[in-house]
Amino acid sequence: MPFVNVKMLKGRTQDQKRDLARAITDAMVEICGAPEEGTMVVIEEFEPDQWAVGGTMVSQRQST
Repeated sequence: MPFVNVKMLKGRTQDQKRDLARAITDAMVEICGAPEEGTMVVIEEFEPDQWAVGGTMVSQRQST
């Protein structure tokens, strides 16, 4: 049973998250031969002040 954990910044719609989960599930089935009914996708969303890239908080990068 594959477990895929997606971590991303907040801001996507429910439709986008649903489509992403569907696409990941479809890829696991097609590429890895995983059973669809056993493939789990968890989406964790973070605020920009909880995420850093290159040592700079994303919230600071967005405001510059």
